[in-house]
Amino acid sequence: MHLELLELQRRVHARVPLPSLDLGAEAFARHEAHGAPLLQFEHIPLELSDLRLMVRQTVDILRRHGAIEQADAERLQSAGRDLTLLALAGGWFRSAADRTATGRPTPPGGNEAAGDDVLDQVFTLAMRPFLGRCAELVQQREGLGLWTHPYCPACGGDPDFAVVTPAAERHLLCGRCSLQWKFEALTCPFCRNADRSRMTTFATQDGLYRVYACNACHRYLKAYDSRYAARPVLHDVDTLATLPLDAAAIQRGYA
Repeated sequence: MHLELLELQRRVHARVPLPSLDLGAEAFARHEAHGAPLLQFEHIPLELSDLRLMVRQTVDILRRHGAIEQADAERLQSAGRDLTLLALAGGWFRSAADRTATGRPTPPGGNEAAGDDVLDQVFTLAMRPFLGRCAELVQQREGLGLWTHPYCPACGGDPDFAVVTPAAERHLLCGRCSLQWKFEALTCPFCRNADRSRMTTFATQDGLYRVYACNACHRYLKAYDSRYAARPVLHDVDTLATLPLDAAAIQRGYA
C-alpha cells in the first residue's frame, strides 16, 4: 500500500509547477513574529484535474488494502468528482495552516474537513505532491533558520519525523509537506515540554533510528540519526523503515 501511494505521489509531483511566494528576509521575520506559516491555500499550485486524480486513486489504494471502510470510500470518491473538492481541500489545509503565535490553529469556522479523520487521512496523502513542491521552494531560503515554532513554517503541519544532523541538531520534518526546520533537541514539539526528566528516548541497536517520547503528553516522534548514517534522511523511506518503532512506542503507552 505504501509503495503504491509513493508511486502515485511521485508521478503527480513531477508535473506540479513551483509556486510564487514572497520569501524575502522581511517576510520570514514577519511570519516568525506572528507564528503564521508562509503558505496560504491560494499559493498552492493546484490543478483541479490532478487533485481529482490524487483523491480518487488515493481512496482506491486505501480501500483495496483495507485502510478505510467501503462507505467512506464511496463518500470520498463522490467528493473527488464534485466541484466542491477545492473547498474541501481548502478547509483541510486551513485546519492546520491558520495558526497564531500560540501554536494553535484558529477555530475552523464551518470547515467541513474538521473532525473527519478519514477525510484528513486522504487529503494528507492526496495533497502531498502539491505541498511538497511548495516546500522545495521554501527549503532553499536562508531565512528558514529564523523559525522557532514546533509546527511547519511553510504549511503549519505538525512534524511526523525528525533527523539528527552530524552537528547533533534535531530538525523536524513536516507530515504534510516534508519541509525540514531546526527545533530544540529535547523539547517536545507537541506540548513543548522541556523537562528532560519527563522525556524518554530509545534507539535501534545500530543507533540509526531513535524515538523521542514525552511523558507529559504521551506522544512520540521517530528520528533518523545521520551521525551514524552514510546517506541523508529519506522521509518516505525512513518513515516506512521504522514501522517497528511505532509498534514499540505504542506498546509503551505513547500515541
